[in-house]
Amino acid sequence: MDTRHAEPACWTFDADLLRRYDRPGPRYTSYPSAPQFTDSFGAADLADAARAGNVGASSRPLSLYVHVPFCHSPCFYCGCNRRITRDPAAGASYLAQLRQEIALVAALVDPRRPVVQLHLGGGTPNFLSAAQLGQLLDTLGQQFRFGDAASRDFSIELDPRHSTPGDIAALAAMGFNRASLGVQDFDPAVQAAINRLQSVEETAALVGACRAHGLRSVNIDLIYGLPLQTLEGFGRTLEQVIAMRPDRLAVYGYAHMPQLFRAQRQIDPAQLPDAEGRLALLGLAVRTLEAAGYVYIGMDHFALPHDALAIAQRRGGLHRNFMGYTTHAQTDLFGLGVSAISHVGDCFSQNHRDQEAWAASLAGGALPVWRGRRMDQDDVIRADVIQRLMCHGKVEFDAVGRAHGIEFRDYFAPCLRALAPLACDGLVRVQPDGLEVTPRGRGLLRVVAMRFDRYLQVPAGAPHHSRAI
Repeated sequence: MDTRHAEPACWTFDADLLRRYDRPGPRYTSYPSAPQFTDSFGAADLADAARAGNVGASSRPLSLYVHVPFCHSPCFYCGCNRRITRDPAAGASYLAQLRQEIALVAALVDPRRPVVQLHLGGGTPNFLSAAQLGQLLDTLGQQFRFGDAASRDFSIELDPRHSTPGDIAALAAMGFNRASLGVQDFDPAVQAAINRLQSVEETAALVGACRAHGLRSVNIDLIYGLPLQTLEGFGRTLEQVIAMRPDRLAVYGYAHMPQLFRAQRQIDPAQLPDAEGRLALLGLAVRTLEAAGYVYIGMDHFALPHDALAIAQRRGGLHRNFMGYTTHAQTDLFGLGVSAISHVGDCFSQNHRDQEAWAASLAGGALPVWRGRRMDQDDVIRADVIQRLMCHGKVEFDAVGRAHGIEFRDYFAPCLRALAPLACDGLVRVQPDGLEVTPRGRGLLRVVAMRFDRYLQVPAGAPHHSRAI
């Protein structure tokens, strides 16, 4: 059951299976997932992990994530950690604080370790002006060693409503080579319901500018399950997006959790598609993208066969972390900014979600760590299994056994028994040498992975995770 040079993943869409298995669960951008982080892990623990990563065989390249929390106006569906403001002074002040955090982190890292991946997320990173983004890149470049331009991935999330083709030229000159554009839906009624008015023309102009200025990949985000969405309207959006031919597409399911996210209280629940409507919208997206030549990567992600994600999946080099699917597996990830999450060695840490608390830590000369977790050996083993499932849909028992010194079938006997109902439903095939997610089960990767998660027995109350569909 060799995962290398595999055929492109496919998804046989089965609405009945999705309906039966639609339940809350982690997205597995980490294992253990964020609800398992605790405040007993602090700044000193992250500093120890960072220093340990400089030594010998454990020394790895770096990935950097920078969170920019500002947005000009609220999108009602949003569950991100963001701050609504139109005051440009907020961006300038935040940049000054980011410089402090960058210096604190860089002081812990061997300067010979290259940065091979950088991603700016939010919020809206292009809330910052092109000049301010340039200053941020200059600061990072002074404190860290950027890897070779041909092999590194520097990406940024953009709101097309506040970007111009000239901005793309400036970003390309700074070294950005990937961009992700938020769209969600082009239907005017849906846009009005979510407070995000955005034209096809301004979005297409940015995609064209990305091509003209040599960015190697463009991603577009869509969401299904939004208020007032219809098959006809969403089908039209899919056609309009496919005409732009983005290299990647993310098609997320809207998670309506107004008890957690205040902006979602502006959405009328009566306008949301019911469960059958959501499934129909998702099915339309899967069929339409497959017909247009897109490969299903996993979870919510699709890519054209030439894209690096699709190539990495075929070659067995795909990885999943807090930035989603990536081709950079063996890196230490440092998150910078409010609420940003790091994964360094066997440790996870998250910065303060509150900007005032984050800034206060920096003012005191301390890393702004709010909570985190050091993985134990069982976490490491289970994280490896879940990573293999989420990225390649396969687990070779002997490979995991050799990597961790275990007998897989004995160690995971309860988990394999828990897979039996999924196998009966045709989601997985369990063989003597390994297990494999079937085309029918590809859309339920996280449900399969949940069978290997020891932390899912949580007290009753507010859900920690979004639903699988």
